[in-house]
Amino acid sequence: MATVPASAVSVVRAAESRAAGEQFSFRLHEAVRELPLAQESREGYVRTKFKHWVDQDRDGCDARREVLIAEAVEPVEVGARCALTGGRWWSRYDDRFLDQATQLDVDHMVPLAEAWDSGASAWTAAERQAYANDLDDERLLIAVSAASNRSKADKDPAEWMPPYQEYSCTYTADWIAMKIRWDLSVDQAEWDALSVQAASCPDVEIAGVRAR
Repeated sequence: MATVPASAVSVVRAAESRAAGEQFSFRLHEAVRELPLAQESREGYVRTKFKHWVDQDRDGCDARREVLIAEAVEPVEVGARCALTGGRWWSRYDDRFLDQATQLDVDHMVPLAEAWDSGASAWTAAERQAYANDLDDERLLIAVSAASNRSKADKDPAEWMPPYQEYSCTYTADWIAMKIRWDLSVDQAEWDALSVQAASCPDVEIAGVRAR
């Protein structure tokens, strides 16, 4: 069983008062203590339990393409059935510029399998779909090189950090923010890794709106 640090005990108790739609704001070093600790389990997980890349606003572009359009550093042309041509993207995981949409994956900052391990296994199908296609917070879905995304796979920060080290503090802050937004827990190794990483980063503000 995971050992809960004394500093996290009050946070675990306080989690009961959280509600969807509430705004949150923490300094980075405080935000780590906001994460509830729990053991993880992947029992029952299959990727299809998160219906993803849906066209929520019915404009012809699914969530994946919406991210690619929004994050292009040079304009992308949107054709019939949301076919994308042109454009250029910066992959923040490995500091690379890419000029073909096919060279990119749209990554879930907190991977679907990790979300399942951390609490999403108890969600409804509708909640998992909302998570997998969350365009309301730009930190969850990000366009990165396919190579870096596949290197990351379903690993948490105890197992993988972006090879582009200058992005590591932003990655840590965004990971924590998404765990808070979706009320997801962390295991001991993940909490330890986030604590160490956060301690080496500027104590920036982490703010957002709770989805659950």
